[in-house]
Amino acid sequence: MFKWKSKEQLRQLLCELVQVKSVSGSQAEKEFPDIVVNKLSELAYFKENPGHLNRTYLSDGRSFISALVKKSPDTKKTIVLISHFDVVDVQDYGKWKQYAFDPEKLTEQFYSIKDDLPEAVQVDMESGNWLFGRGTMDMKCGLALHMSIVEQATFGEYDGNILLLTVPDEEVNSEGMRAAVPKLVQLLEEHNLEYTTIFNSEPMFSNFPGDKNNYFYTGSIGKALPGFLCYGKEAHVGEPFGGLNANYMASVITAEMELNTDFCEKVDEEITPPPTNLIYRDLKTEYSTQISHRAVTLFNLFLFERSMTDVVSLLQQKAIKAANEIEQSYMNKATKYSQHTEFTPQQLKVKVMTYEEIYEYALEKYGEEKVEGLLSNRDSEKDDRKRTIDLVDQLAALCNELAPMIVIFFAPPFYPAISSGKNGLISNLVNELKQYTHETFNMEFTIQNYFAGISDLSYVGLNYENSSIASLINNMPVWDKGYSLPIGDMKKLNVPVLNIGPVGRDPHKWTERLDADFAFETLVGLLDLTIEKLFAAHYEVNEQIVSK
Repeated sequence: MFKWKSKEQLRQLLCELVQVKSVSGSQAEKEFPDIVVNKLSELAYFKENPGHLNRTYLSDGRSFISALVKKSPDTKKTIVLISHFDVVDVQDYGKWKQYAFDPEKLTEQFYSIKDDLPEAVQVDMESGNWLFGRGTMDMKCGLALHMSIVEQATFGEYDGNILLLTVPDEEVNSEGMRAAVPKLVQLLEEHNLEYTTIFNSEPMFSNFPGDKNNYFYTGSIGKALPGFLCYGKEAHVGEPFGGLNANYMASVITAEMELNTDFCEKVDEEITPPPTNLIYRDLKTEYSTQISHRAVTLFNLFLFERSMTDVVSLLQQKAIKAANEIEQSYMNKATKYSQHTEFTPQQLKVKVMTYEEIYEYALEKYGEEKVEGLLSNRDSEKDDRKRTIDLVDQLAALCNELAPMIVIFFAPPFYPAISSGKNGLISNLVNELKQYTHETFNMEFTIQNYFAGISDLSYVGLNYENSSIASLINNMPVWDKGYSLPIGDMKKLNVPVLNIGPVGRDPHKWTERLDADFAFETLVGLLDLTIEKLFAAHYEVNEQIVSK
C-alpha cells in the first residue's frame, strides 16, 4: 500500500533523489523538482486534489514545491515540513567523483578500501550501517522522510494537515526559501490554515571534531557577512610613504577580527564560533607599480540574540582599534625611515565610517541623481558578494577626498537567528522526546537552542526590532537591488520551529555519510511521534483557551 514507509523503500527513495546531481546553480537543480512532483503526483490524494501540489518558479528558472494534504476541508491545524534539495559541488571527491551521486556504489567502493579511509570513518563503518554520497545527510534524507510523512498523511495517519515545502539554493543565498515565505502566507490565507510548527529535518551537526552527541534543535543560528572596504592613498612603489597600502590596512583588520572571541555570544551552554575570514581581496584589476590603495576583507559572523545595532557598534570599535594601529605603525616606520633621508613624516588619520554614513555624505555633497546613478549602474550578473564590494568601492572612489578610510558594510546572505526554546509547546515536546528516546532506544539527546549548520528556518519569523533591521538594511548596498528579505511575511508567520533530523557525519566533505539504520528505523518512528504530539498539544492548548 505504501511506497515510502519501509526501511528498504526509504533507502531506495533516498538513492533516487541523490542520483539527481542538484548542485547549487546547476541545470540539475532546476530539474530536480520534476522528480519530486512526478513522485507525489502518483499519490491518489494529489490526483484528486491537483491544486494542492504546486511548483513555484524563481526568476532564474529554479523552483520550489509545496504539497498540502488536508485532513478534512475544515481542518486548520497544519505542520509545515521544510527541506532543501540543492547540494554543494563534488570536486573534493577526487578519484571518487564519478560515484559521488551513487550512494550504493560509493558505499560499496568505500567498504572495499575501508582501511585506507580516515580513522573516524573506519570507526563509524565498524559500528553502524553508513551510506555515503553527496546529499545523503545534507539533506536529501530529510526530504525523503518528509515525502514519506506526506504519503502517510494522504492515508489519514495524522490528526491534522501536513504541508511539505522543499526549496533550492539553501547552500548559497537561500533564494528558494526567501521566495517561499510569501507562498506560505498565501497558502495560510487561501486554505484557512493555522501553522502550529515549522519542522525541519536537517541532519545533526557536530559541535566539535569527533562530537558523537545527538541533538534536538529548537531553533537555528543566525549569520551575517560584515565587510571592511579599505581605501588608502595611491603612490608609486618608489615612494611608499607618500601613500598608504590598502592591503596592509586590510591585514590589520583581518588580524583584529579573525577568531576574535569578543564577537562570541553565549546562551545557556551554547556559544557561537568566533568570526573567520571568508573573502580577502586586493581590488586592483591589473599589475602596476602603483601601491594597492583599495582592498576588502569579509567575515563570517554567527549570531544568537545580539541586535544588528550592537553588531554594527562592535564592528566600529574593532575598525577604530585597527585604524589606530595602522596610524601608529605607519608613523613609527616613517620616523625610522626619515633618519636616513630628508623625508619629514606626516601623521595619517584613518577615518572609520559605515556604509550608511558615507552614503549620506555622498548624497549631501554630490546629490541623489549622481549617487543613485552610480549605484544603479552595476553588473547584475555578478555574485552578490562581488556586487556589494563593487558598490562600496564605487561610492568610496566618489568620496576619495575622505581617504584614507575604512568603510563598514554587510554583504548577503543574512540569516536571522531564530529559537523556540522558550516556547512552551516546543520546550515540553523536546523534553518528552528526550525522555522517550532514553527509555525506548537507550539514546541520549541534548536539546540545543540553535542548529549550528545554518538553515532556512531563519526565515519563518523575525525577532529583531525595526531599528535593528534598519542597521542591517542601511549598511547593505544591494538591499532592494537584487537582495532582500520578505520581512513583512516573516513577521506574519512567526511560527514555532523545530529541527529533528538524521545522524550524519562530514557535511560538505567527500566522506559525507548517513547512519542509515537510525534514519530509516529509529528516526521514522521519532518523526511520527513528534507529529502526533504536536497535533495533540495543539488540541490541548485550544481546549485551555476555550475553557478560559
